[in-house]
Amino acid sequence: MRRKPVVGVIGNAHRIENRFAVQAVGERNLRAVAEVAGALPLMFAGCPEITDIGALLDLVDGIVLTGARANVHPTRFNTEPHAKHEPYDILRDEVALAVAEACVTRGIPLFGICRGLQEMNVAFGGSLHPEIRELPGRINHRMPRLENGEIHPDPKVIFADRHEVTLVPGGAFEKILGCEKIRVNSLHGQGILEPGKRVVVEGIAEDGTIEAIRIADAPAFALGVQWHAEYDPQRNPINRKLFQAFGQALAARAKVAAHT
Repeated sequence: MRRKPVVGVIGNAHRIENRFAVQAVGERNLRAVAEVAGALPLMFAGCPEITDIGALLDLVDGIVLTGARANVHPTRFNTEPHAKHEPYDILRDEVALAVAEACVTRGIPLFGICRGLQEMNVAFGGSLHPEIRELPGRINHRMPRLENGEIHPDPKVIFADRHEVTLVPGGAFEKILGCEKIRVNSLHGQGILEPGKRVVVEGIAEDGTIEAIRIADAPAFALGVQWHAEYDPQRNPINRKLFQAFGQALAARAKVAAHT
């Protein structure tokens, strides 16, 4: 019987009741891996004192770097931090950047979502802007809010498709999705400013924001998206195709691992 692929899903630092430190993963990420990619999701801590990266990558067939509220710390791309761009999660930064680079080196499928795309870019020498909407000509990519400033209570409104993304003809995304234009949700403040050395831009929003990337010459699946593809891959055909493609890469990796 063929073994089900195993996917490591990175955790985020969180505090319950402002007292209890926990590592948390949004359930939608776990369900997307299980129900669409056909793999077993296992959360690992975004904390270097807990997570042995080498041991982790010996056990899994792929990695998902999820979205998160915290921004990648600006010192990771030679920029001064500012209080208005907090919170940060410097322990996750340390784990995620190393994991991204190691996955590509070892040929382990890697899927970066929102913050995960940003981490992939920084891992390969790129930079980020803390508030994409502050750049000339850019739209507000943050999640919808009510007039009083509170986050909109309806997830269907929060995760609704909000803008187009144009894909590079003949690129990895165009081949997976079978089209050159898609519509996606938008829930981020930080975004790519300068792509890293091996980062190939494959999708751009109407305002010029980078929305889809791949890592050049990666021996396995190594793609990142700025939108939250984990929200609805069970129904959304674009996100379903991405997680299915990730699942195919996982199955291939697991098959090789089973014979070594």
